[in-house]
Amino acid sequence: MDLAKAEMSTSSVSKGCFVFKPSAKKRKTLSLEDHFTDGCEGAENSEIRFKLCQDLWDTIKTNTEILQDELNRKILDSLLDFTRKCSSTRQHSDWASQMRASEIPTAALMLGVNVPDHDMTFQSLSDLLQQSVTPHVASVQAKECGALKHLMKRILERLIGTVVAVDDEEEEEAEQTSAQLHKSVNCSLSALCDWYNAKTKKSNTGTPGKKRSSPVRDDPQQPPVVIIFKDLEAFNPRVLQDFILICSRYIERLPLMFIFGIATSPSTIQHMLPHSVSSLLCIELFQSLSCTQHLATVIDKLILTHQFPFNLNSKVMQVLISIFLYHDFSVRNFIKGVQVQRGFCVLDPFFVDAFQICGKGTFCVVLVQLALLEHFHSQPLSVLCCKKKEALLNVTQLSQRDLEQIRQLPSFKRYVEKQEAQEQVNLFTDDTHLKEVCQKLIKNLHKYHKNYYPVLRCLHVLMSSLPRYPLGKQVRELHLICLEKNVSENEDYHSAMKLLKMLAKDQLIVLLQRCAEILQPVKSKRMKSALVQLEDLLVKFKQLDTVAAETPPVEDSITSPVKDLQKKTDLFQLQKTLLEMNESRRSKKLSPFEVLRNEALEFIDSLVKSHLSPPESQTLYEVCYFSSSATVRRHLNATPRISIQAALTNPYYYLQNDSLKTEDGTVSNAAPDICIAYKLHLECGRLINLYDWLEAYAIVVSAAEGKNPDSDNFGRVEEVKHARFIQAVSELEFLGFIKSTKQKTDHVARLTWGGC
Repeated sequence: MDLAKAEMSTSSVSKGCFVFKPSAKKRKTLSLEDHFTDGCEGAENSEIRFKLCQDLWDTIKTNTEILQDELNRKILDSLLDFTRKCSSTRQHSDWASQMRASEIPTAALMLGVNVPDHDMTFQSLSDLLQQSVTPHVASVQAKECGALKHLMKRILERLIGTVVAVDDEEEEEAEQTSAQLHKSVNCSLSALCDWYNAKTKKSNTGTPGKKRSSPVRDDPQQPPVVIIFKDLEAFNPRVLQDFILICSRYIERLPLMFIFGIATSPSTIQHMLPHSVSSLLCIELFQSLSCTQHLATVIDKLILTHQFPFNLNSKVMQVLISIFLYHDFSVRNFIKGVQVQRGFCVLDPFFVDAFQICGKGTFCVVLVQLALLEHFHSQPLSVLCCKKKEALLNVTQLSQRDLEQIRQLPSFKRYVEKQEAQEQVNLFTDDTHLKEVCQKLIKNLHKYHKNYYPVLRCLHVLMSSLPRYPLGKQVRELHLICLEKNVSENEDYHSAMKLLKMLAKDQLIVLLQRCAEILQPVKSKRMKSALVQLEDLLVKFKQLDTVAAETPPVEDSITSPVKDLQKKTDLFQLQKTLLEMNESRRSKKLSPFEVLRNEALEFIDSLVKSHLSPPESQTLYEVCYFSSSATVRRHLNATPRISIQAALTNPYYYLQNDSLKTEDGTVSNAAPDICIAYKLHLECGRLINLYDWLEAYAIVVSAAEGKNPDSDNFGRVEEVKHARFIQAVSELEFLGFIKSTKQKTDHVARLTWGGC
């Protein structure tokens, strides 16, 4: 603004404070596409890659939600039937005959130790209950119910939908808060009973002038009141006991039902509740699928399919599975890991608010989502990681730079080495010819995936029927073996094929029929041809029974070597007879079943050798396989203490403030208080004198404020500095760098050896 205009705008009779809003343009908010293209390798096709990410993310997100519903459907349907049965029993005359009047129907839901998945299950359960059973559902967690009054308050607020007053002070505050909305309600179950009676009476009021044909207790319009305890083990046992005792007094007036979410064992109820309290509950146990069964389903539906063009390297898969099996057992976190491996996390709101919600989830998942966008973000050739039609179209739009990157791929170099000399020259010099060849290679890559997964499932069906599971019990174990090397060259594979030759006819027929069911829906020429051959083999097996029934059994000849052993003979004659028996066994003619069995196993072996080669053997596999296992391991195997020490030692790396730039090993006096306190505590021994620490901190802060070192006020401990120091020390104690000690009252003990 011009100075003259400023003076005119501020001219006034009275003195005052004038505020001028900056005339600069509003700060532009970066979109998801801007975040994706910022620093992106190969910016010329970044928009296409972003759109591919978006489309694929929408597809996998939809499939994930459907899969989760399928996994929880059985247990949720059982719980819904239980609530309906209890509600119907209470409303009819057989209530007293099936359970005592003081018993509260309770469902003990065993969900396993995969705690991060429980919220999603309870949310689905609440939605289904409200849709088909009762609108009165309240879910509570232990962290918000430390005392009985808090538990009662949370339940009443979520059922009634109004402010609940616990004591006189809260009642006054509640009246002020809800003056314009609702009247405050006292925190008691009698208030809930009054509300429920008014609610059901209003719902049961029929058409004016029409008499009711049945009493109120027979009316289905009296839905139960369901209370869900999400994490039963974390609740205070005394609070839970008192609440159950109170509820048992109101069970005749209020149709209460409990659902206990249990992560460990059903015996938790007996450990938390004495018999006098647990006898007031009519408990029925519900067991959900184990986390390993969930994992097997997730891998089967989301990974072992050619529907998604992007795939995971064996080492990356192994890291994700290890994290699942040895850390959190969370299917939800595993799915997020798979999603971010495929490069879709940038489009999920979870990625945008990653740091804001990292306290609610697993922090390593946040790191995966922030780190493993790398494939689509840093790999320009990921533009070919899409469905076949799109990929063939994108090949024609590749730039000169993209074609040079294709020529540098290891798999493409191996392909070129196998070609004739003139073809090699054309591939390295003629861009048009290279695009034509790339289209053919992309088609072959999609055919490979289309044939790989059906044959993998067929082989797993055969191998999982063998004792000790030579190639793994789960299909994911066989998949990892096939990703690493040719499974046909594996010693366990050869031993497994020998075991298959020992199967009975009925067992082998059943396994071959299951293989035919796997190949049936596959739309591939090779798989259709394989299905025809497999069906022919099954027909031949069935014809064996007909031939065996028509052919009479042939009796053994009396003059056989076995009969000769029954006669008296000398040692020479015995040796001669045994040699004849051995020769007869070697030259024994195979039965029709054995010939057909060998033919079937040879057919399976040919399928394995043709279609289960590792992905590294396919040309251009790099465009759709993420293989940076080192990046995965570095981000997933988090080291929080080292990260915190690095942040406290070098705050500029995180804050990006030029005033914080310093030489190595030093901290600017303008750094945050916790960084200054941390640096000073590194200069102390095992025990730190708090007063000396405070004085050193005050001197550093005074220098940051620009005070004269020779003045009397320099380094003086003022109230504000004292408070800032106390806060910094408290934060260091919370992070685990120091702790209070009983050796000296004015000292703290240091818990670290030094910097990072």
